[in-house]
Amino acid sequence: MSTDILKLATQYSLYSGCISFTFGVIGNILNILVFTQLKLFRDNRCAFYIIVESINNFIYQFITITVTILTLIYGNDATGRSLGWCKFRYMLGQTFALTSYYTVCLTAIDQFFSTNHQFRLRQMCTIKLARYVIIISICIWIAHSILSGWFFDIQESLGCVISNPIWQQYISSFFYPVLAGLLPITIVLLFSLLAFHNVRRIVRRQIPIVRRRLDQQLTAMVLMRAVIAACFILPYTIYRIYIIKFPVSQNQSMEYAIVRLIQAVFLSLINIHFSASFYIFLILSSRFRRQVKFLLVKKYWQRLKYLCHLSNNQINPENAEAFGADMELA
Repeated sequence: MSTDILKLATQYSLYSGCISFTFGVIGNILNILVFTQLKLFRDNRCAFYIIVESINNFIYQFITITVTILTLIYGNDATGRSLGWCKFRYMLGQTFALTSYYTVCLTAIDQFFSTNHQFRLRQMCTIKLARYVIIISICIWIAHSILSGWFFDIQESLGCVISNPIWQQYISSFFYPVLAGLLPITIVLLFSLLAFHNVRRIVRRQIPIVRRRLDQQLTAMVLMRAVIAACFILPYTIYRIYIIKFPVSQNQSMEYAIVRLIQAVFLSLINIHFSASFYIFLILSSRFRRQVKFLLVKKYWQRLKYLCHLSNNQINPENAEAFGADMELA
């Protein structure tokens, strides 16, 4: 029975991992293209944070599919076979996870300041500051992950686990419940709601209509991204706290198999978090759908037709059309 459950967990991880990888790579690439190629989003700090998160999530997808393939080949993720891979795998996973969580937080915080009614607060945040904040944030999470990876070790019955009791207490009592759980969820929900409140008052201020619509669009997208991210992060966080406090030995075949299946399900939710932002924006924002359509159809498809000599060789007012389209999407 336990063998069947382990087989089910492996198959579930493989299929869900491949689906998440496919949709994640496509979605994150399209996110990067939309927020870098459309003039409307250039030099916009919120768009910059979304680009950074999408690049981070794009790389994470390849790490995840690598672990999935190793699990398919060896029957597990191979962290119990190599101490170097045991440490390095968790360093990578923790770095990219924390970078993603807190970049979403920075997006929400920036949107709050961007929509604030006080001019001084709006002017305080610049694209240059955003770049510095991202660099500092990534450096902090890399340093934290290296320190955390140092305390991982391979134990015969438990596999790749934290061996230091002090760090184990820190991970179970602070890292998962606070640093990777409650804190980012609270920050992103709080500042997203505050930004949404600001946007409701934005009509009263003398702000150009293009900027007003952009703020409304980004705020709605960030708010829904925050809510859905919280739903995906929380279950895995609870699972990790439990499994660190009550580790299950591989000798307990049935309990170990059930834990592996639960882990596979919760990891698939985390993978959705890294894959879903583009699709969340696409479903919830009609303006974003028009922007994606404009980018793919008006820009890239037209270029592709030109390169393949499918154009009708007519002279079109391309600049005027692009200008009109940009104005329509603004």
